[in-house]
Amino acid sequence: MLLSSSGFLASGAVEVEPSINPAVVGDTVTLFLSPPASLKSGSWALGESLILTWLGEQQAVFPSHNGRALVNILTGALTLSSVTVADSGVYVVQSSDPQLRASASITVLGKTNTHEPISNITLKANQADLMEFNSSAVATCSVSSGSSLSFLWLNGSSEVTASDRVQLTDGNSTLTIVSVTRYDQGPFRCHVFNAVSNGTSAPVNFTINGPDNMALTVNGQNMTSLLVGSNLTMFCSAQSGPPAQLQWAFRGEFVNTTGPLLELYNVTEHQSGPYSCLAFNSHTNMNSNITSHIIIVSNWIF
Repeated sequence: MLLSSSGFLASGAVEVEPSINPAVVGDTVTLFLSPPASLKSGSWALGESLILTWLGEQQAVFPSHNGRALVNILTGALTLSSVTVADSGVYVVQSSDPQLRASASITVLGKTNTHEPISNITLKANQADLMEFNSSAVATCSVSSGSSLSFLWLNGSSEVTASDRVQLTDGNSTLTIVSVTRYDQGPFRCHVFNAVSNGTSAPVNFTINGPDNMALTVNGQNMTSLLVGSNLTMFCSAQSGPPAQLQWAFRGEFVNTTGPLLELYNVTEHQSGPYSCLAFNSHTNMNSNITSHIIIVSNWIF
């Protein structure tokens, strides 16, 4: 400690250092002198309002801080317990033996301004199977605990932002996509963060595709000609989620066969013509078809 010969502390020799700053309502805060100073007498004040005074070992605490304020005469430190927002401000310590004056400002935050760690992030969708161009996808992100939350949405690795079809509501915790397309399938995740923690939800996927990319094979090949008396096996496939319903037609008329296989035995020339496979996705409300023209001959012509 720097002392002048007249008993004065040199200017700037002592600083006030709060133990916590900012503090939270209910905390205990100690205002230390650095370096510590053994003061025979002095006072602490909040702005112009005295908190306490002391002379030797005798302390006098003013009513505004009765039971909450205590000075350590060996170090000059002031301890405040159960602080409130009203305890925010500039604290001033003064002493005449030795003579000094120092100050520091502290801030006390209300409970609503504190940050609680985030736990158990959950992402839920209103439904997973949607109808392309007609349905809206809604996903809601929630946490079991956490405060002062911010939400960031991801589709794959790309950030989701508001647009004509994309709405972010409820403090960005709810994502709504109107008139969904097959490009809105996800995976969607929500990333939640505050000043003290962060986390990301498990992914949610929507089913909005097909039927498309249809394929049709005849007897396991791409053949279109058969001999009379042969067996005809046609296999139809379509990319669709959920799987599409498959229906067969001959010359534009539905036949009594559903599913990916159409099997005909001992075919005749009268069974020549266009065979179509029609795929329908009841969730996307989309349909598609593929046709193969089959020729059945009595003899091969070379």
